[in-house]
Amino acid sequence: MAEEVKKQEIAILWQASRLTLTGEYVTAPEIIRVHGSPIATLGNFSASIGKAKSKKTFNVSAIVAAALKNGTVLQYDAELPENKRKIFYVDTEQSPYHCQKVMRRIVRMAGLPLDEEPKNLQFLTLRRHTPDIRISIVEEAIYNTKGLGLVIIDGIRDMVYDINSPSESTKIISKLMQWTDELQIHIHTILHQNKADDNARGHIGTELNNKAETVLEVAKDKLDNNISTVQAVHIRAMDFQPFAFRINDDALPELVGDYSFNKKESHYYDYSELKGEQHREALEATFSEVELYGYSDLMDALKRGYATIGCVYGENKLGKLKVFLENKRMIVKDAAKKYKFNPNYHY
Repeated sequence: MAEEVKKQEIAILWQASRLTLTGEYVTAPEIIRVHGSPIATLGNFSASIGKAKSKKTFNVSAIVAAALKNGTVLQYDAELPENKRKIFYVDTEQSPYHCQKVMRRIVRMAGLPLDEEPKNLQFLTLRRHTPDIRISIVEEAIYNTKGLGLVIIDGIRDMVYDINSPSESTKIISKLMQWTDELQIHIHTILHQNKADDNARGHIGTELNNKAETVLEVAKDKLDNNISTVQAVHIRAMDFQPFAFRINDDALPELVGDYSFNKKESHYYDYSELKGEQHREALEATFSEVELYGYSDLMDALKRGYATIGCVYGENKLGKLKVFLENKRMIVKDAAKKYKFNPNYHY
């Protein structure tokens, strides 16, 4: 009987999922833009990534402040519909004391008084809870709040037990897609980058890169630690001109108007250069005759393997590639410091 009910439910979902050529489908409302380019629309989710101390939370505070005042802060122009003005800020890492500092910063940037609660902003501190409980609390809150338009999850990594678990990563990203689609809200998440390269951490970072409509990178200037830059590393809309900000004497982010963005050669292998299937084809060729390689033999084999898909790399690029493949666990090193192909990687 239960199986029959399930089959009926699937049949209903199948019919509800059909797209028609003659149906009318509306464009998702754009609620946050940078230089006219939409980075956040209702029904989708986005992310900010960056290394530790890159001022990711300061940048996201500016996004929330712009949404709270429905105006412009830094380069973020917010325009939330009148019936979607409420905002949730979910923090999974910091103590209530530090969370309140973030909340006060947002309120100051939005130009609102500090002696009364902002009616459209609710701050949730979930540090004490397990990942399962955090997910349940967020789900309960967003489904029972009328007028919700924007949700910030500062610490999406803490919504899973294992950041490298494909199943957990798929589960939480599926939740983000479900919540945003069913409630027609926008969710913006924050995640650290790997220390060794510019990729978002773990399998959950890979899923974010693949599914988010926008991924913003917040990075410290290499010559001036007081300045952070913001650029889109993945964006469905037209790319926008990067911008820079510093923290002023009032402990608030402010634009650096005369900042020069000099493009230099990256120290890292570009995630978007090849698709996962192309890497797999090259690695299968690399390890077609030998299962384990030492370092020098591995570099020679990678050069030959990637050449089979038309990628002729020099030593410098091969070094970046090898680090990238290890971080993505596409190749793994055993106790004897031998490298082997991991065909079960999650790209």
